[in-house]
Amino acid sequence: MLEQELKNQLAGYLQRVQQPFEIVASLDDSDTSKQMLDLLQTIQGLRADKITLRTDGNDARKPSFTLTRVGTDMHLRFAGLPLGHEFTSLVLALLWTGGHPPKVEAETIAAIKALDGDYEFEMYMSLTCHNCPDVVQALSLMAILNPRVKTTVIEGGAFQAEVESRKVMAVPMVFLNGELFGSGRMLIEEIVAKLDKGAGARDAAKLNAKDPYDVLIVGGGPSGAAAAVYAARKGIRTGVATERFGGQVNDTMSIENYISVLETDGPKFSSALEAQVRHYGVDIMTQQIAAKIIPPAAPGELVEVQFENGGSLKSSTVILSTGARWRNVNVPGEQEYRNAGVNYCPHCDGPLYKGKRVAVIGGGNSGVEAAIDLAGIVEHVTLIEFASQLKADAVLVNKVESLSNVTIHVNAQTTEITGDGSKVNGIKFKDRISGEEHHVPLAGVFVQIGLVPNTEFLKGTVELSRFGEIVVDAHGRTNIPGVFAAGDATTTPFKQIVIAAGEGAKAALSAFDYLIRMPVAVEAA
Repeated sequence: MLEQELKNQLAGYLQRVQQPFEIVASLDDSDTSKQMLDLLQTIQGLRADKITLRTDGNDARKPSFTLTRVGTDMHLRFAGLPLGHEFTSLVLALLWTGGHPPKVEAETIAAIKALDGDYEFEMYMSLTCHNCPDVVQALSLMAILNPRVKTTVIEGGAFQAEVESRKVMAVPMVFLNGELFGSGRMLIEEIVAKLDKGAGARDAAKLNAKDPYDVLIVGGGPSGAAAAVYAARKGIRTGVATERFGGQVNDTMSIENYISVLETDGPKFSSALEAQVRHYGVDIMTQQIAAKIIPPAAPGELVEVQFENGGSLKSSTVILSTGARWRNVNVPGEQEYRNAGVNYCPHCDGPLYKGKRVAVIGGGNSGVEAAIDLAGIVEHVTLIEFASQLKADAVLVNKVESLSNVTIHVNAQTTEITGDGSKVNGIKFKDRISGEEHHVPLAGVFVQIGLVPNTEFLKGTVELSRFGEIVVDAHGRTNIPGVFAAGDATTTPFKQIVIAAGEGAKAALSAFDYLIRMPVAVEAA
């Protein structure tokens, strides 16, 4: 099943297995079961001295298999084939089950082992979802480390009836003890924090205990990462406080226009950003959401940033790189049916609509790219654009117009996303020329209409434009001395990764220039 090159790579990884473990497969007569058996036999054959394979499992979900380290009480099951984006998750699960240490902070590992309760996770993913691996890997590791955590990872395409019955219309989606726990990308620290009620207070105390920084960067996207690298290379104390490193880049499937990088994807690019920032010894603090900024009381005094968990950090200068998030269309039905037919990631959730009819709202590059991608999966795509013509690049417009299963409506104003009370069943839009109302029956709607800056916490403190963007000058300076800003959250035109990175570097250089020009405190004789 695996190509020889992939087998060779897998063989190399499996040499790191230290402790024996067992794979138990539950199979039926399906083609997927035959593929799973072939995969598992390959894995077992590569480390027959450490891995045992049994095929007498009797789990209700077939095909599926469990991983269990000999002498432990582990509960980790994969239902369906963990290939595509999830092959790495499978390899890591094999290594961790075999005793290879995970690259996770010791504090997080200790928190997982200390969880007091019985947790049964069921996690739905798709093989094309680039947000799913983080969740798969987090829940897999939790099951490996704590015997009271049970995890089942379910490939939605292999269990369509189950997906339908549980109304799973977006991935990743996680159920805990039968109840919805969360959807969307979640890091292991986020999951543990939701289970460990004292985590927030401990985290706040850690922030409060930190010494002031020379440069504190709020946000860990391309602009924040570039700012951190440029600041740290000056030899000054640098910190990054961010909800998740990489920011919006993590939700970008394909990056083909970053100079010197021919092609990559968002998660890989984000990982490379973080690795470079860590290389320079920057203090990275994740799971931090800024709540307020307090300007210095007098020139030369510290800026304070307060966070939602109650903690705060102080710094001589602050660079705001808070980025942006998907813009909502703000019509009836959007919030009601979010993750129940209303989606924002076509790469993640598109496979769940195989053979169905969907709509894409937005005729820019992201919307047209989504329509093109979905057209290869679903029965039909309705593309809705408010303006008089599609705004995407010509090459994309030509491509989407050539697809027989895509219908394009311009001058169309979305007025409602309709549903049956539990999931989406259609979309309404109005022709802006004739005023005629239309209703299109469908199963899902993908919203792709741009971004909103993450700046709400700055209102009344930092000057914002009428669009909520941070107003900056040519040096990245805001209206507050010692506070700079960069990236998609600012008034800098053209929201592109390469521009955000350049603006982040510029903001760091401006902050350093500000620092070296600050008056030197004179000690009393």
